[in-house]
Amino acid sequence: MTSTVILYHNPNCSKSRAALLLLQVRNVDTKVVPYLTEPLDVDQIRNLKEKLAINSVRQMMRSKDTLYSQLQLDQADEDALIAAMAAHPILIERPIVVLGDRAAIGRPLTNIEALLENNVN
Repeated sequence: MTSTVILYHNPNCSKSRAALLLLQVRNVDTKVVPYLTEPLDVDQIRNLKEKLAINSVRQMMRSKDTLYSQLQLDQADEDALIAAMAAHPILIERPIVVLGDRAAIGRPLTNIEALLENNVN
């Protein structure tokens, strides 16, 4: 594998810690981005949505989180959702792994494994 993997990581999340361990065990060159303390901006979130190849940013949100309900995001449009994630990074699903122009949400971890497998030289 020639590219560095980017892991959007929340160290308080067991799935995120498991994703980091998976990458370490496989000796994958990884850049860890602690997105709660280094939040993504609007453009970075849009770019991540594109790499995830999803129809709506809602698919990369923690829609069952209390804050999602408190902010009344159920009927929000894409721009409002992206702004909410930029302002409140806790709303971003984790972990997310980026490799080149593709990304995967690590729930389940097999999504990350598939991303890595599809990018082996």
